[in-house]
Amino acid sequence: MANEPNFPGYKLPTQPSLKRSRQAEGFVTPTEDKIAQVHSILPRRVLPIIFLPGIMGSNLRMKPERQRQMGRENNIAWRPDSLAQSKILLEGDAAMRQLQLDPGLTEVDEYDPLNNPTGAPNESADERHDVVEVKLWYTLGVGIDTPLLIDDPITAKSRRTKDQKARERGWGEVFFDSYQELLETCEQRLNTAFVRGRLNRWWKNIVNVPPANWQASAQPPLAPLDEKTLQQAVKDCWFPVHAMGYNWLQSNRDSAVRIAERIRVLIKRYEEQGFQCEKVIVVTDSMGGLVARALIHPNIGNLKDQVLGVVHGVMPATGAGAAYKRMRCGFEDPGINSMSPITSVTAKVLGNFGPEVTAVLGNAQGGLELLPSQAYGDHWLRVTHGSKTLLSLPKKGDPYREIYKVQGKWYSLLREEWLNPAQIEDGPTFQKTCELLDKAKAFHNEIQTTYHPLSFAHYGADPNRSAWHQVVWEIDAKAKVLDIETLRIEIDDEQGKLRVNNSPAEFECTAPFSVTMQAPSDPGDQTVPLHSAEHQLHSGKFKGIFRQSGYEHQDSYKDERALQSTLYSLVRIAQNMEWAKR
Repeated sequence: MANEPNFPGYKLPTQPSLKRSRQAEGFVTPTEDKIAQVHSILPRRVLPIIFLPGIMGSNLRMKPERQRQMGRENNIAWRPDSLAQSKILLEGDAAMRQLQLDPGLTEVDEYDPLNNPTGAPNESADERHDVVEVKLWYTLGVGIDTPLLIDDPITAKSRRTKDQKARERGWGEVFFDSYQELLETCEQRLNTAFVRGRLNRWWKNIVNVPPANWQASAQPPLAPLDEKTLQQAVKDCWFPVHAMGYNWLQSNRDSAVRIAERIRVLIKRYEEQGFQCEKVIVVTDSMGGLVARALIHPNIGNLKDQVLGVVHGVMPATGAGAAYKRMRCGFEDPGINSMSPITSVTAKVLGNFGPEVTAVLGNAQGGLELLPSQAYGDHWLRVTHGSKTLLSLPKKGDPYREIYKVQGKWYSLLREEWLNPAQIEDGPTFQKTCELLDKAKAFHNEIQTTYHPLSFAHYGADPNRSAWHQVVWEIDAKAKVLDIETLRIEIDDEQGKLRVNNSPAEFECTAPFSVTMQAPSDPGDQTVPLHSAEHQLHSGKFKGIFRQSGYEHQDSYKDERALQSTLYSLVRIAQNMEWAKR
């Protein structure tokens, strides 16, 4: 909201549901009381900010039948904010992970205080989502009902705290520790940009600051944001921030369809409350960008007309080589005694052995949709021996056929014995995963050129935060390799070290030798390589691009430059809003 008046007098409470806040109730005072009663007119316009998290950034719960099968006291499947639940996964094996993170028997753990779907009779929805404690406060003194996160008066019927209102907005559906700063910064700063007609001093971090300070790309050129433009963009409008989780184990296509429906319902609800709500702005993290692209696609979410613009954060636009690496070798673990003990624990929770990751992502279409797509290009999976490259794939532009669906090769994506460690009857098979890969390929191709015409993006371009563009298996220099295609695995430590041998040959016997997954060497954010993220720049469809350094993928929205470039981008999008006359 651009201007918040400060007229002297008694401020009368205003309800947005009463004639769109044009009606208020005054009170009788003694004749000698000359103090005015002030009726503040509530801004009618609402432009919601919708946040879509990355993979593993949405909290999931098990359906009742799987909870019973596993004998659990509650139905939590994935909630990284919970140390107790993270410990269960940390100590669990691949079979347990497969059962707990089953795409068909999980759903988003939404906040529902009426039905309390926690799977635990003594746990309420508020207790499940209690990590959401809102720390922000607004420098506004209007004293009226608004879409803001403010505690209801103690005397209010069905009183809700600001924490509960945030939970209703979906803040407890997402990994709160990762995203709290983003959610609260957008909520607080967009709604308090001006106080009593004056620019809030926090905005001096952005107003008249050259976008190059946040590592803006030279193309497309970006001008500094001036105070007048900011004022016009936020004038007489509220910007409530919502988070919408999705089941990242399932297809991003299906997630987009569900998110589209939730947004339509949200817009309708604001309208029913007396506000003018016509569009939303979408902010994404990582895989959430793929969901957003599907969200606006005419044959999927078909929500382009209701989305004013999109801000993409660290999106694997064409996939990430890390997806192949982690399914074969697990997540990177520096060791609990390293300089990054938290990173080590996180890797153990996510799965730092290949079978632990494959048991989940190998059966999850959402996870498979993070693999490099055809748009990623050729020759990114390499096998080297000294100075020679013995194998370089894909060669013909189809990684699904040339890598992912290749059966029985030592370099194949899928180790078949890792797909169904829980030995579920009629469960996962190589053929079923190939069917999921076919769907992933179709999805990749469907959204390949889909970007909102009013898009901004930030992503890692840091040479000190290496990521896998090229994924390289290096053969021991002393090895004698007869046929690179027919090597057979004798020992796999499941973290990137293989002992292999040539296939039996009548004419020659050879000694086994080692093959090792090489560390990443390409600029990025330790997960998404710059090569993939740059697809956004090369598309020519973005209004602004920030090629940044200094952050790791999951923590990007804790970085000051990422946050400030996001706020800049949101204002640039908001200034394009053309409200219907009513």
